[in-house]
Amino acid sequence: MKMTRWQDWAELVLGVWLAASPWVLEFAEMEVAAWNAWLTGAAIIVFSLIELYLPRAWEELVSALMGVWLVVSPFALKFRTEEMVSWNAILVGLLIVAFAVWAMVRDDNFGKWWHDHVTG
Repeated sequence: MKMTRWQDWAELVLGVWLAASPWVLEFAEMEVAAWNAWLTGAAIIVFSLIELYLPRAWEELVSALMGVWLVVSPFALKFRTEEMVSWNAILVGLLIVAFAVWAMVRDDNFGKWWHDHVTG
């Protein structure tokens, strides 16, 4: 089995935080922002667990895309005027992207996967 990366554990913790944040930060009544946090948090948790037990290079790309979604979601879903909620999504998203990219760069197999599947 391939060695797990600490970045995958960090993403798991961030996913749990994101899913819990509507209650912790008390914005569960803001339906759009809360559902965004719950659903994206759940997706991050699922992909983090997959990355921990069945590590593949493409999974980090999915994590990075979820992080990008979190960064743009306050603007796309129109809750950017709620500063605390917006900053929560943006900061978690930036950390997810950073950890995913970091894991990809450190993964020896990622360059091979990228060449075989993306650049042809």
